Amino acid sequence: MKPRILAGLIGSGIQASRTPALHEQEGDAQGLRYLYRLIDLEPLQLNINALPELLDAAEMMQFTGLNITYPCKQAILALLDELSDEAQGIGAVNTVVFKGGKRIGHNTDCLGFAEGFRRNLNDVARQRVVQMGAGGAGAAVAHALLAEGVEHLSIFDVDVARARDLVDNLAQRFGAGRAQVGSHLENAMAEADGLVNTTPMGMSKLPGTPVPPALLRAQLWVAEIVYFPLETELLRNARALGCRTLDGGNMAVFQAVKAFELFSGQAPDAQRMLAHFQSMNT
Repeated sequence: MKPRILAGLIGSGIQASRTPALHEQEGDAQGLRYLYRLIDLEPLQLNINALPELLDAAEMMQFTGLNITYPCKQAILALLDELSDEAQGIGAVNTVVFKGGKRIGHNTDCLGFAEGFRRNLNDVARQRVVQMGAGGAGAAVAHALLAEGVEHLSIFDVDVARARDLVDNLAQRFGAGRAQVGSHLENAMAEADGLVNTTPMGMSKLPGTPVPPALLRAQLWVAEIVYFPLETELLRNARALGCRTLDGGNMAVFQAVKAFELFSGQAPDAQRMLAHFQSMNT
């Protein structure tokens, strides 16, 4: 008998998420009984302090696992029993599997971003890259960028201490000097080959752009992890200049591909999930 899967997503302001439909439709295609629920802190009037109770409740209700998104990817670490090597190295979790009485944390964001990058920007220059944001998603993306051969990564965050912690974390895995805390955005952008936004800036509920449009130029490639809307203000500005771009849908789909496998034990059809995602955005 095929397994029953009950999964969910914990985050704030996630009503527009495509993740439930992605998982459920792939589950249907594989003949699984697959339910995926949103646990949105915003309408529930909760914050990250509610995470312990939410995890307890999910376990009690026999959830198979949970996806974790903004702003919970780092706060959840202390509540887990085990971490995969990747989650441990990145210091952020976006997928929790309940198995054998344990809560096991994984990170599929890193793999998700890297897969989209390889498929769409494989031939771009990557000597100097500017990354906006050093939160949970930012940590995963920074690991992916250095693993994909970015030589110098400048990380900017409104919380300088958080950017410093991420740079220290990256130095442990990739060696000192490849990542640094950004100090002068204008100069860094003038020298950069690429720009990646890992902040929530650009989401429907947080409109705007993380970088002044005047700092963009046609030679830059620009990548985004926000996917509702799929065309953020940053991407719209970049495309108008003729920049190569990568939208946030790629990371959303490819992290879901791996999470589906972790939850169900079945190999999903990545192309089918990508096509389904694209059909929801036309």
